[in-house]
Amino acid sequence: MSTPALLPGPWRPLPARLWLDGWWAVCHLALTVLLLGWYVTLFVLLVLGTALTPVFLTGVPLLLLARVGIRASQWVERWRQEALLGEAMPAQPVRVSPDARPWWRRWLLDAQPWRTGLHLLLVSTYGAVAAGVVVGLTGAALGALAAPLAAGGDLAWPFVQPALPMPVPVPVVVVAAVLLLLLVPLLARALVVPETAAARALLGPTRSAREAVLERRVESLTVTRERAVDSVEAERRRIERDLHDGPQQRLVALAMQLGMAQRALERDPAAAQRLLDKAHGTAKEAISDMRFVARGIHPPVLTDRGLDAALSALAASSAVPVRVDVDLDPARDGRPSATSEAIAYFCVSEALTNVAKHAGATRAHVEVRRDGDLLVLRVSDDGVGGACPSEVPVPAGVSGSGLRGLADRVASVDGWIHLDSPVGGPTVLTAGLPWDRRDGSGSRGGAR
Repeated sequence: MSTPALLPGPWRPLPARLWLDGWWAVCHLALTVLLLGWYVTLFVLLVLGTALTPVFLTGVPLLLLARVGIRASQWVERWRQEALLGEAMPAQPVRVSPDARPWWRRWLLDAQPWRTGLHLLLVSTYGAVAAGVVVGLTGAALGALAAPLAAGGDLAWPFVQPALPMPVPVPVVVVAAVLLLLLVPLLARALVVPETAAARALLGPTRSAREAVLERRVESLTVTRERAVDSVEAERRRIERDLHDGPQQRLVALAMQLGMAQRALERDPAAAQRLLDKAHGTAKEAISDMRFVARGIHPPVLTDRGLDAALSALAASSAVPVRVDVDLDPARDGRPSATSEAIAYFCVSEALTNVAKHAGATRAHVEVRRDGDLLVLRVSDDGVGGACPSEVPVPAGVSGSGLRGLADRVASVDGWIHLDSPVGGPTVLTAGLPWDRRDGSGSRGGAR
């Protein structure tokens, strides 16, 4: 069910669409009438339970009933706001830090039931008045439309007292009823705005809860940044080592071979030719080494042909047979951001390397798809399992698996990663990366 926001911007749809959407607000207020008795009862139970608790804890049963009822009512109110008015109410964040208070004190002294109870009180007062006005006007308009069907001629005002000498022509009654039906949805939309604002303040997270979430976010970003710096430094050293051990040695040998060929060119042309042939082979080997190093930095096929072709190339070079299923439609979705593509590629590359080295698997399966705003990848194998404890980020004691590096890469773009690897297998690595993310240049990485 799709409903618009209560406060449309200047470029929202035409008034006819706004009028039709306004009937959702009418339904919201009509439902308030049905819930009124239940909400008043819950608020009374909450107040009485609190007042009687100091008297030998006699109010505790009432508080328990009120707490259960308020929790259910909070769910109902969230559903009403989202389903009928299109206003999503963020839930309270889960507490991460331990609370030293006993569970029964946390349960009884939690402030959220009081905030929800205050919202129920608002619904029971202001909401009831607004619902009465809207339901009454809607009933009057429908009654005015139905009245001409029961009358033989002109109607008298008010309809229930035809003896009064105030005749009203039927067309006037019909026009007035139609105008009233045109105005009722717009009035209902205006009346539910304060209730929605109160629901957002009372049913959503408190300021302290939002600040706690932000603090945890800052701490997580700080740790991720430190690990990212360490990861970049380690990657720099790896590239330096690969260049030194591979292409640099080839180029040194190439220079020596060319120098020897140059010196032998006049006195022994055949030996010079052999040295040139050998230098040619060394040059090709150096080019191959450079391609290998470049592929470890960022594979050109990923930039040129996308994730499907890059992962297929990875699978073709894997020591274990790999099946690749990429369910991405560039014509429909475009391409994910360049950063997410690169991280997805290296996640699959590291996972397949682990499969070949440690899993003892006979086959592996790579799946990539789009799930809403996420690029989701899944790598599974039929190996022996036991890769590491089930949740990633990897504990500090786990080393040598490359999984911490994967977790840091994914966390750097606000993604998530999960590893399920019970002893005996199978091993399943799942990761979610943001589909569209602004890169450092400020352009959309997915727009190509």
